[in-house]
Amino acid sequence: MDSVSGVKSNPEIQEVVDSITLVDHHVHGALKTTLSRVQFEEVMTESDRARRPGTTNFDTQLGLAIRRWCAPLLDLDVFVEAETYLARRTELGADDVNRRLLRAAQLDTILVDTGFAAEDLLDVDEMRVYSGAKSYEVVRLEEVAEDVVRAGTTAEGFAEAFKMALHDRLSRGAVATKSIAAYRFGLNVPHERPLARDVSLAMGRWLAHVQESGTIRIDDPVLLSFLLWSGVDEQLPVQIHTGYGDSDLDLLRSNPVHLTDFLRMVEPLGTAVVLLHCYPYHREAAYLAQMFPNVYFDIGEGISHSGVQSRQLIAESFEIAPFYKQLYSSDGWGLAEFHFLGSRLWRNGVTDVLSGWVDQGDCNLVDAVRVLSMVGRANAIQLYNLDILKLGNEFTGGSVEP
Repeated sequence: MDSVSGVKSNPEIQEVVDSITLVDHHVHGALKTTLSRVQFEEVMTESDRARRPGTTNFDTQLGLAIRRWCAPLLDLDVFVEAETYLARRTELGADDVNRRLLRAAQLDTILVDTGFAAEDLLDVDEMRVYSGAKSYEVVRLEEVAEDVVRAGTTAEGFAEAFKMALHDRLSRGAVATKSIAAYRFGLNVPHERPLARDVSLAMGRWLAHVQESGTIRIDDPVLLSFLLWSGVDEQLPVQIHTGYGDSDLDLLRSNPVHLTDFLRMVEPLGTAVVLLHCYPYHREAAYLAQMFPNVYFDIGEGISHSGVQSRQLIAESFEIAPFYKQLYSSDGWGLAEFHFLGSRLWRNGVTDVLSGWVDQGDCNLVDAVRVLSMVGRANAIQLYNLDILKLGNEFTGGSVEP
């Protein structure tokens, strides 16, 4: 078929794209409950600000993509009005909608970050059931630290208590850790490994703050640096949020180039560092992935939020980074539409880009298929050792071997 951009799709590339089961290496659970229109539109955007009266978040690239690609999965015509779409969503109920959209994403494996709003979202096992994909946990470092504080700790005992708690969480089958330092302070946290006395002093200040404010939300830069290095020491891939995200981060301080000195220090240790989301800094992330052998990146939620324009983002992500350093992610959260659209729009965009390369004589078909297979699944399988994990996960559907 012809692509949505008007580029003639190469039929061999299209066949592989249509059949490949993706490894979505960074997602969150889908919401368990049926949403009102107000709630649905709140989850559609990363902003927590009220919209101007009379406007709707369906008037976005994401809104267009939902009406174009998700509507048929709910037995609706393409581009139905938002009211009709949401009424049908309510009629079907959250269980049916989640199952339809998650299955339609054609996923082999999902890696689930369980560190935010977990009580409202499908957990790792539930995501496995609804998606039909193998699923594994990604442990958020800040969540573990805050659990340690809630359980009770001293400033001097925090570091050891945290490391024990982290090791325990990871021993249950997790495949990676994750840091949200970009949200809490910025990626310009101290990059050197903090000394033990500095961690104790910082935790002492933080415990005093917790007692005074009643709020447990670690944003001390020394503590955030300690958490990052603790993740490195576990020798599993460390995922780090960069770039695009909700309105409580400072976008400038989420630029992954702030991590350059940290990456230089981690490189000799061999622990993989995975830069998540990255947009609008996907070119900076691609540079870092080229420079450092242990650095990988994705373009995550930028795909679904940019809709039909995601093909441009996908093309830019292929500019300088080695093909073996990029991973597929939807960063689906809350709305199962995100999990599905990440897959659908990535498939559309990569078909356009690679068909263009082949048709213009810049790449042969064998290499094009190899590139999409690497990014779509093989890189993540190798990075997270997914081919050797045997945890009772099961999925349905065929697959294209890397």
